[in-house]
This record gives sequence, structure tokens and C-alpha cells, in this order.
Amino acid sequence: MPDRPQAVPAVQIDNARVIVTEWRFAPGAETGWHRHAHDYVVVPTTGGELLLETPEGERRAALVPGQSYTRLAGVEHNVVNPTDHEVVFVEIELR
Repeated sequence: MPDRPQAVPAVQIDNARVIVTEWRFAPGAETGWHRHAHDYVVVPTTGGELLLETPEGERRAALVPGQSYTRLAGVEHNVVNPTDHEVVFVEIELR
């Protein structure tokens, strides 16, 4: 499989309580495999779909602008934009 482009993170806040990062995914871009060290909230700013590669297999998640969701620390995955348009969300990690 050819290398995928990398998603682009822009850290907006990094303090003792939270890390706020805007993530931009060009078509086909990925985060790379990672494990979350903190509970987090995702706030989609564009619609679209994400492909989540997990140790249990692949699944897809719909993104709806303004419809937030949360996950607990310990989540391990690679996040991929399988669409033909840019996908953007803000991730808020709670320390």
C-alpha cells in the first residue's frame, strides 16, 4: 500500500488542564497509529466520514458538524479520511 499523507494537527491550547488541537485531513490522510493518554472530546467542524483502523479491525464513523462525541483514555487507532474532501475536527484532551 502506498504511503498516505499525514493529517495536520494545530495545537491551539496546551496547559495544565487541556490540550486543544485542530486536526485537518486531506483526502486519504491519516494520523498514524497512536494511543490516547487522556479522555477526549471531538468536535467536528466539517461533515464526512472517518475510517478507524483499530486492533479489533476497521470501522467507519460519520462526522456531523457540531455534533460532539467523547472517548476514554486508552483508545488505540489510526484515523484515516477515506473521502474525496478535507475533513476537520477539534480534539479536546482532558488532563
